[in-house]
Amino acid sequence: MSRAVSRLRSSLALLAGAALVAPLTLVGADQAAAAEYSVTALEFTVRAGDRSCTLDADLYRPAGVDARHPAPAVLATNGFGGGKSDGTTDALGRAFASRGYVSLVYSGLGFGKSGCLITLDDPAVDGKAASGLIDFLAGTRAADDGTEADYVVSDGPGDPRVGMIGGSYGGAVQLATASADRRVDALVPLVTWNDLAYALAPNATGARHGVSSDTPGVFKWQWTNGFYLIGEGQPLLVPSLDPSRFNHLTCLHFSTPACDTVRLLNSGRFPAGSTRQMLTYARSVSPVSYLADVQAPTLLVQGQADSLFNLNEATATYRALLARGTTTKMIWQAWGHSGGHAPGELDLATGNLDTSYVGQRILAWFDRYLHLDTGTDTGPAFAYYRDWASGYGTADALPDASRTLYLSGDGALVDERSQVASGSRRYTNGPLPTSHSESSLAGLIGLSDPAPYDTKGTHLGWTSAPLTAPVDVVGAPKATLKVRSPATERVQDSGDAADKLVLFAKVYDVAPDGTQELVNRLVAPVRVPDVTRPFTVELPGIVHRYETGHRLRFVIAGSDTAYFGNRGLRPVTVVSAPQDTGVLELPVAR
Repeated sequence: MSRAVSRLRSSLALLAGAALVAPLTLVGADQAAAAEYSVTALEFTVRAGDRSCTLDADLYRPAGVDARHPAPAVLATNGFGGGKSDGTTDALGRAFASRGYVSLVYSGLGFGKSGCLITLDDPAVDGKAASGLIDFLAGTRAADDGTEADYVVSDGPGDPRVGMIGGSYGGAVQLATASADRRVDALVPLVTWNDLAYALAPNATGARHGVSSDTPGVFKWQWTNGFYLIGEGQPLLVPSLDPSRFNHLTCLHFSTPACDTVRLLNSGRFPAGSTRQMLTYARSVSPVSYLADVQAPTLLVQGQADSLFNLNEATATYRALLARGTTTKMIWQAWGHSGGHAPGELDLATGNLDTSYVGQRILAWFDRYLHLDTGTDTGPAFAYYRDWASGYGTADALPDASRTLYLSGDGALVDERSQVASGSRRYTNGPLPTSHSESSLAGLIGLSDPAPYDTKGTHLGWTSAPLTAPVDVVGAPKATLKVRSPATERVQDSGDAADKLVLFAKVYDVAPDGTQELVNRLVAPVRVPDVTRPFTVELPGIVHRYETGHRLRFVIAGSDTAYFGNRGLRPVTVVSAPQDTGVLELPVAR
């Protein structure tokens, strides 16, 4: 690896790490200084999969907590590219130690000074490693230097009262740990994934459950390769580098299956056998594969502005946990990996754990399930941030009321099937991307990101009449489509999923002056399983008010700059008639 590439990857790692962890800074320095606690650096040699690994950790012990005055514990680790001292993870330790919890924060496997490879929060590896730290909190094992913890509240022999919190990579590891270790008592995963196969190569159609489709999706090349560079930008320190990787010089820090998955995605080819292997691995290390084993009460917090792990991922996890009987609630906050910060939202660098809505919900969750305060109100089942109301709406369940619009042959989006005009329209994708939603890397490397656009002739749009009253969409819009693509029909059964048609669906908010907004710059990539049959697209979930006088515009495009697209030119025709036309369904809050 050249020095230039190493510098690039290290710089990207630092920039990306800062961007991804900044929203999760959980306590101001002035607030932390007001509390009394000690901080002790510790190392643990733990079993993780088929090997032993070193975990680098910091133990935050509140003053006055001892064997006669025990306290519950909070365990946390870093987001991808971070470590125990990254400004976020250590802030979690300070935040909860200042509130009387024993806090243990650590660098995840492959990050900071912790050893072994990056295995993408594999429950058999990362989850098992975290279980070794729970043994320490239980008082049944010591740190490598002999330090013991006999001051954590116990639920029984070898069973400490412990909760977990963290975001993104530090969110999925909570579910992985709870699936492998039933001693975890409460979880607060923020902005994390349900299925990595969907997150890195989403297919917004053909889901057999949740977000998981059997047809490989469309490669999200910017986010995926950004994280690859972040992982490979980790320091080549002895504890964090597995010597066996020296025969994998282009992939020193990741496990072999993770490396192979990234290479397959970048190849642009998806032969049946290799694709099944990729889907199987990505899902095996994802919550979608092990949620049936998660019993700990879980407060899911997901970001509305998040093109990496969108709201649909949290919704899939939420529904799966409820179906298995696990106590679960969900909050959709404003910010995610793509920004979206709003005044008063969770940003505890300013000390608002006690004053922000999400912060109060987190504290109440731990009060209820770690302090066992049965009188604590943990809040409604579902809450969502409304930028038009500068606060949260709440509900007992996800909205299921819908407004159905029809795709007319003249490009209109109409309220009644009888209003559909018969007609046929066509677009053709170009050899290079001609539509743009968002640049995932722009903020990480200091580049500007142009407004979303679609180039004439490479997309189709349907636009509604001006709205006569506001429409509040809360959830994932769905579109049912039928398209014609003879060029695709000839090759789609080749055995290589890359020969199937790719398109991108999205919904714009068009203001009276003609300016348009792509809400949170979210788009639904689709690899159509069979272009001879109708298919339903589930777009990313949003929370948005379409104001009176505004119009909705539904668009399908042949490409997007943030994703790989079609192999070759694929003209697409959409035919509409009153008795046979596409529909757009909007989940509307009442």
